[in-house]
Formats: sequence, C-alpha cells, structure tokens
Amino acid sequence: MTPFKICGLRDAARARAAADAGASLLGFVFVPGVRRQLTETEGRGVIESFREDSGVEPPRIVGLFANQPAEEVNHLAELCRLDMVQLCGDETPEYWERMDLPIIRQIKVPDSGCRERDIAQVMARVAEVVERGHVVQLDSDQPGALGGTGHTFDWSIAREVAKHHDFLLAGGLDPDNVREAIEKVGPWGVDVSSGVETGGVKDVEKIAAFAAQVRAAG
Repeated sequence: MTPFKICGLRDAARARAAADAGASLLGFVFVPGVRRQLTETEGRGVIESFREDSGVEPPRIVGLFANQPAEEVNHLAELCRLDMVQLCGDETPEYWERMDLPIIRQIKVPDSGCRERDIAQVMARVAEVVERGHVVQLDSDQPGALGGTGHTFDWSIAREVAKHHDFLLAGGLDPDNVREAIEKVGPWGVDVSSGVETGGVKDVEKIAAFAAQVRAAG
C-alpha cells in the first residue's frame, strides 16, 4: 500500500484514528500564526498522550516548521519526541545540516505557464534535497502560504519527478481524488490535511475513507 501522512493533527484521539487507519506518518504543526498551530506545551501533551496508547509500530511523528531558528526547531523536536521535521519555509541546505532529525523538505511546484520550465525547476530542487539524503514533499505554490496549501497542482509535473525520485504528494488531496492521484502520478506516498476535515476539524470518517482509497490504489 502507498504510505500516507495525515497532517495538521491537534489531538491524540484523531492521531490514534489516523494510526488505526494505517497512516505511516502523523504531522503536527508548530508554525507560528497558522490555523493548526500547536504551542510547545500543546504539542508535547498531544504527542505524549498518543505515544502512551500507540501500538508496537506506531507511525512516525513529524513536526512542521517554517523559517524558525534552528535551535528552536531542535529544542521542540527533542521536547516533543519527534521522529522527523518538515521544513516548509525558505530554509537553505546549510540550515538543513543543523537539524538533529531526518528532514522532509517541502517543495512548492510553480505554475509559470511554461510546463517545461516548471519541470526543470522542480527537478533541480528535488535533486538537491535527495542528494543530501532528505525526503521531498511536493505541494502547490500559493503565495503567502506556509505549510500545506489545500490546492492541487499540475500532476503531470509530479509524474515526471516520480520517474526519477521518491516523494510525498500533497496539495488538495481528499478521499475523492487520492486514488486517481496515486494512479496517475505514482508517488512514494501521499499527504493530506484539509481534505480530511469537516468545518476545519479532522474528521475520523474522512480519514478512514481516505485510507480506503489509498489501499484501493495499491
């Protein structure tokens, strides 16, 4: 089955529901000022509660950050017992080297109107991340957005990347389109947040439906 990540979780009960549905990765947002942000205290409490009741092989816990001091990220990663950090801002390769944990690097796919140029740009950025041993997440490029965007992008660009590199596909995925996305793109994994929410809150039934469609895609 294609691995999947449920992102933007804010409580242990829904984190457990995502784990029970088969998620390989659970994402918690520590980016200041965004809707799903957890404070240091909240994040530690939610993740500790989840870990106390998790199975033998729980999903990996990912903390999302953007343009925050490296010392702050490493501190939160240790305090909250994260397994990985996801960098969603303008962090440079030099910054990546200062991380204490494995990295998921978000790359936003542009829409310049020239598909060939967009593919070349994305391929170059993906190669830079992969060559340093990090994981890539592809998302759509929405001006001013930090973290997930909730919008799809041209999957044909992602399909070209998938011929050469593994990555997590994000951006506007939901139970209705994730199977098509997997079949058309062939990513290593998929990543969802707003697509499994109702009224801005994670919906256990939508998480289960998303997982079912991922399984159906193989």
